[in-house]
Amino acid sequence: MAKIIGIDLGTTNSEAAFMEAGQPKIIPSAEGSTYGGKMFPSVIAFAKEGVIVGEPAKRQAVLNPERTVIQIKRKMGTDHRTTIDGKSYTPQELSAMILRKIKTDAEAFLSDKVTQAVITVPAYFNDNQRQATRDAGK
Repeated sequence: MAKIIGIDLGTTNSEAAFMEAGQPKIIPSAEGSTYGGKMFPSVIAFAKEGVIVGEPAKRQAVLNPERTVIQIKRKMGTDHRTTIDGKSYTPQELSAMILRKIKTDAEAFLSDKVTQAVITVPAYFNDNQRQATRDAGK
């Protein structure tokens, strides 16, 4: 049976969990535990070999700052655009890359498909920001 996960899409780091025997269990990123736990850094990097998300993107950010996106959550619900290699990305598209990485790692960890997720948003998010997060999740 497919799993439902909970995702805390964070500004700096994101986390994911699922319920097992009535208890929440944290899903680690594929790269394993990082500083502070099993988080997924909310970082996207555009490298020669393609798009890199999470801990590998964070590690190469110093060497590739102009092609690395951090803290995109702050721009959710706005008309902000990030342009890399002549292609423009919305905050929703970039957040979707983070969510896709979480989903992929969760499926590998759970050995099961993830078909549904609950994604948290801060209480102060307005309707545009909540809708943008919903769009990223789709």
